[in-house]
Amino acid sequence: MTGVWLLLGTLVAGVLTGLLLRSRDGRVRRGAGPAVDPPSPPSPPAPVAEVLVPDAVTLVQLSTTFCAPCRHARAVLERVAKGTDGVAHVELDVTDRPELAEELRVLRTPTTIAFDAAGRELWRVGGVPKLAALRTALAPYMHPTE
Repeated sequence: MTGVWLLLGTLVAGVLTGLLLRSRDGRVRRGAGPAVDPPSPPSPPAPVAEVLVPDAVTLVQLSTTFCAPCRHARAVLERVAKGTDGVAHVELDVTDRPELAEELRVLRTPTTIAFDAAGRELWRVGGVPKLAALRTALAPYMHPTE
């Protein structure tokens, strides 16, 4: 009888863990930087600094070669970038550059990090981003055209 209770407990713990991980997937989280801008912002790693688009928010997608969700994330991010002025999408493959993933504190792919033109991290999304959440997160950084 103890074995049955142990099996049920393990099953419940597994289901709860799965639900928790699923609820966090695709959510926009604030950047790792401080809430108040420092006098001189820390510069992003060189591979990221090279791909930042001037006068735009750059959505940097970190992917790996055999990542199926990365293709879905790419489709969502390209749609947002094409439909929103002042937003660009760039994809970096970290398969052969694990040091880049370590420096950016990326634990899974896809991960999307939004950088402003100065290279400050604005926010990040782990997993496939949700279209509405991306648009909401980008709204404060968009300037209306007159």
